[in-house]
Amino acid sequence: MDIGSAKITVMVGTRGVNNTICVKGLGECEYAGYEDGEWYQPDELINAVERAISLAQTDAHTKIRHLYIGVPGQFTVTQCKEVTMSLNRRRRVTDADVDALYAQGDTFSGDGEYVLINSQPIFYTLNDDRKLIQPVGLVASRLSGFISYILAEKKFTDKFDHIMNELGIETYDFVSSILAESLFLFDDFVRDRYVAFFDVGYIVTDVVVARGDGVLRQFSIPLGGGHITKELRDDLSIRFSVAEKLKRKVVLNLEFGDNDTYDINIKERVTSFSARQVNDIVTAKLSKLARTINSCLMSCDLPPSTSYYLTGGGISYMTGARDYLSKKLDRHVEIAKPKLPQYGKPHLSTVLGLMDMVLGTDEEPRKKGLFARLFGR
Repeated sequence: MDIGSAKITVMVGTRGVNNTICVKGLGECEYAGYEDGEWYQPDELINAVERAISLAQTDAHTKIRHLYIGVPGQFTVTQCKEVTMSLNRRRRVTDADVDALYAQGDTFSGDGEYVLINSQPIFYTLNDDRKLIQPVGLVASRLSGFISYILAEKKFTDKFDHIMNELGIETYDFVSSILAESLFLFDDFVRDRYVAFFDVGYIVTDVVVARGDGVLRQFSIPLGGGHITKELRDDLSIRFSVAEKLKRKVVLNLEFGDNDTYDINIKERVTSFSARQVNDIVTAKLSKLARTINSCLMSCDLPPSTSYYLTGGGISYMTGARDYLSKKLDRHVEIAKPKLPQYGKPHLSTVLGLMDMVLGTDEEPRKKGLFARLFGR
């Protein structure tokens, strides 16, 4: 279950041939969303969750008994730790050693506000301090790791504990949405060299820096595609639905003259809006978004080779938005989207990332320790 800032999506799927994802059912329900860590209509949240689950069950012709709940970036924090342990003698590193390393760094059980949901490595080192992604099977007397621990706010998990109990979902796990996205969208080579991506949603933007198999830094910005719609509504004195249609017409990589317009059909009448004025409104919001993203990344001390990516449904479909963001960030920005036929759309990055993560885990029975580390238990 992906909990976006404007829509809840539930997907039922299995692993297909060539490591693809076969979607068996999909349920979506729009709702009021959240901002600044608070729900706009908290009492209506359970109805939206129930509706999305019901639609997915109907589409898949199955009863959902276990659910993986994606925790949005706005309700999580990331803490990275350097953890070191002695192996007592030179020998081969085992899975049990890696599990013990994670356990040594897990000091979060007494936290009253957060609960651990995911643990992943940025890198490991052995005696010679070479950075490794997989130390198991190598010979050493010392094992160290730079480990990324992702914790969810207890007010979020408590809320969904109650919802799952009310809806009769027998078992469930909480999973970091931004971690799932980073592992799904980018291959090992890209992540090993650092990657920064911006998931721009309808109300919230997540800025994520990842390396190796973990998240290094995360930021949440209360700005998304819906704020652009609101600005068009307010500045042009039009209805929100009209502003949304107008936003979808925007082309930012063209120079418009005084007489150029965007034309919108409203109740069988064509209404024209100055293309230059509309673009000025949109780019003002995008400039603010770019400044905030840049401020976040400046605090991360990233190498110049770091790749930048845009995903999510907030602005990815707006013609010229990626180019404008590249210009303002002074760095080439690529669109990141699922590499799956029929589902290669940026707004599906999170839900498919979550599906890929849980299917990958279920298919590796050898790595019980991996499951425990991945899901914080």
